[in-house]
Amino acid sequence: MTTAVIGAGIIGTALAYQLQKRGRNVVLIERDAPGKGASYGNMASIAVTEFMPASRPSIWKQIPGWMLDPEGPVRVRPAYMPKLTPWFLRFIAASRPSKLRELEAQGAVLCQRVYDDLMPLLKETGLEGELSEEGCLSLYTDEVEFKADREHIEILERFGFPYEVIGRQAIKALEPELSDKIGMAVLFPQNRSMRNPYQLVVRLAERVTALGGKIEQGEVVGFERSEGMQAIRLKDGRRIAADEVVIAAGVHPAKLAKILGEPVPLESERGYHTQIMKPGISMKHSIIWPARAFMVTPTAGGIRVGGTVEMAGIDAAPDYRRSKITVKRAREALQNLQCENFTEWMGHRPAFPDTVPVMSSSAKTKGLYYAMGHGHLGLTYAATNARLMADLITGAKPPVDLKPYRVDRF
Repeated sequence: MTTAVIGAGIIGTALAYQLQKRGRNVVLIERDAPGKGASYGNMASIAVTEFMPASRPSIWKQIPGWMLDPEGPVRVRPAYMPKLTPWFLRFIAASRPSKLRELEAQGAVLCQRVYDDLMPLLKETGLEGELSEEGCLSLYTDEVEFKADREHIEILERFGFPYEVIGRQAIKALEPELSDKIGMAVLFPQNRSMRNPYQLVVRLAERVTALGGKIEQGEVVGFERSEGMQAIRLKDGRRIAADEVVIAAGVHPAKLAKILGEPVPLESERGYHTQIMKPGISMKHSIIWPARAFMVTPTAGGIRVGGTVEMAGIDAAPDYRRSKITVKRAREALQNLQCENFTEWMGHRPAFPDTVPVMSSSAKTKGLYYAMGHGHLGLTYAATNARLMADLITGAKPPVDLKPYRVDRF
């Protein structure tokens, strides 16, 4: 049984590895080298507390003001607005109170089992030492900022995720470089980080080939089907025979799903980071400041600063002013932060308007599967997605009901 997995980011490589372990003959197909898309530049966070849907009234009511602010946390390029409108209307529709409760539960059930799936994966790839022991600090200037983020805390309480509210003295003891203007913080002990998330993708790809799988570089442009999947066609004219096909290609599945007659509202939430190799400071914890919309993580041999969302589609050129905005904000919390020997990066987070991924068999074609739209939680969900999808594909009973994540839910 040959299974083709389209997409060699963290989602595709983790799934390919699981399938190869279970006896499938896997062909992993990627237009570039494995892990060079969003998996290369993510914020390295296992963010198990960040499943709260973005489609909440408290968020979308602020979007008009953010769009008028050139340094706001969300930026929509005016030329892209007409194309974005249908996605945005679905985003608003997902904010009904009853719908939000469903979406929160769908995210929580995945996050509650993240480490059960991730730790064995790290052990098998020899990378268990790459996961930090420290958690993430969410920063607040004062009680007013903390109360503005109370909705997030209440959701965590409802689903039993641990957290600890700490004051200025405890904050300084954990991270001495943090500014005295930070009056409160919440420690999320389960939000640990990877010391080099790109290395995990590389190691998984190596494990796939070591177990007998293949990696093919090329762009998928079509499919051959009869009663089920038969083959994939690449742009360079090659044909790859496959009994099963899994589409896990980051932000690109929207085009492929449309070819297959199952269009989905998948958009790119473009993210930026600045990787600083000589930051002039050291940190143990990752930090996030909700009111300033940035995150800082010690990773990849330096400090990575990222955050904000830009909606401009796949093809628009990067606007690295977005990177500079987050560095400027990070310096409000880390006043001694230097920006020397740095690189700037932009990548595409594949996002559905309801913030919930698709993990599903096709509703139309036998042997076709989708694993896509993991948004800001690709690294977080990767091992769990691999476990659940491998169960689905090989006929085992997944430990989670996958009906809410079906491809035809929209």
